[in-house]
Amino acid sequence: MEPAVGPEQSADMILARRPGALSLIPGLLACAAVAVAAVAVQALELRLFGRGWIDAIVLAILIGAAIRSVWTPPAAVRPGVEFSARTLLEIAVVLLGASVSAATVMAIGPGLLLGTALVVTLAIVVSYGLGRLLRLPRRMAVLIACGNAICGNSAIAAVAPVIDADAEDVSAAIAFTAVLGVVVVLTLPVLGAALPMSDVRYGVLAGLTVYAVPQVLAATLPVGAVAAQAGTLIKLVRVLMLGPVCLALAVIVALRRRVDAGSEAADAPPRRVPLGHLLPWFIVGFLLMMGARSLGLIPAAALPALGWLTTALTVLAMAALGLSTDARAVARSGPRIAAVVTLSLLALIGLALGLIGLLALV
Repeated sequence: MEPAVGPEQSADMILARRPGALSLIPGLLACAAVAVAAVAVQALELRLFGRGWIDAIVLAILIGAAIRSVWTPPAAVRPGVEFSARTLLEIAVVLLGASVSAATVMAIGPGLLLGTALVVTLAIVVSYGLGRLLRLPRRMAVLIACGNAICGNSAIAAVAPVIDADAEDVSAAIAFTAVLGVVVVLTLPVLGAALPMSDVRYGVLAGLTVYAVPQVLAATLPVGAVAAQAGTLIKLVRVLMLGPVCLALAVIVALRRRVDAGSEAADAPPRRVPLGHLLPWFIVGFLLMMGARSLGLIPAAALPALGWLTTALTVLAMAALGLSTDARAVARSGPRIAAVVTLSLLALIGLALGLIGLLALV
């Protein structure tokens, strides 16, 4: 028999138990409130200063994180916040595909595409080396290296079963990438403004350094559509590297089993990685929308409305991201991990700037 529900618990528990879409409503309302506040602050900036110094997308993260530092969302709110931070942002990425055509992809050129793959490879090697130099366990170093070089939490989640990573290692790696991912989104526009960079160059820098595909929108949309398109395309190349990296790690794990444990352990096959980790659904959706735009299946008159919806969903999702970011989790994960993640990110930014300079992008 279930215990009786007291009046002080009933609202929270009943909302948390509601199935389906109803359980999302409290969290969606919380995110919407933060998003409206961000839009209002941006409007106030325009009224007072004639321009928006901080875009609503960034303001939504800042306001959400400030609220999260003094308030922990109750159980009833979390499903909607998680849905907004993940699913709504992935939908925004899919819609962004409507703004990109095949001609845009071809304009990037093979040099930049190959250079992106090279940056990812070098970033993994450098980050792993830093981890081992600072005496992190091998699996933790691999998690951080792949998360930093490819796509943050998604890469960590995909790589973890391949290398048999412990839950504690995965949690620590995700905690750091979640917080630093927000830091990158907030600080990258400042770096871009400090350097003489065109929209294309800034988009490439964002695509090469921002951890998550959806977060590229937050870092580039305030700059412009060209930066968002370039950043998303480059980021897609990084994400598509996740498949080959996971397969390579599976081979390495199998070889280590053969060396460390003999033929009996070597007969055990490496764990399978779900296809969804190697090629997330929103990447497929982005590519399909891009194909539809290239074939003329999306009317030009619909593009402004799709662009507005993309931005609106991104602001809502960034509010959820702020509400989900607990900076205190970083302090609990250890200074060595913090050092490795930070140095790895700086190395990735350095490699990205090196590639941009080498290719002399316009």
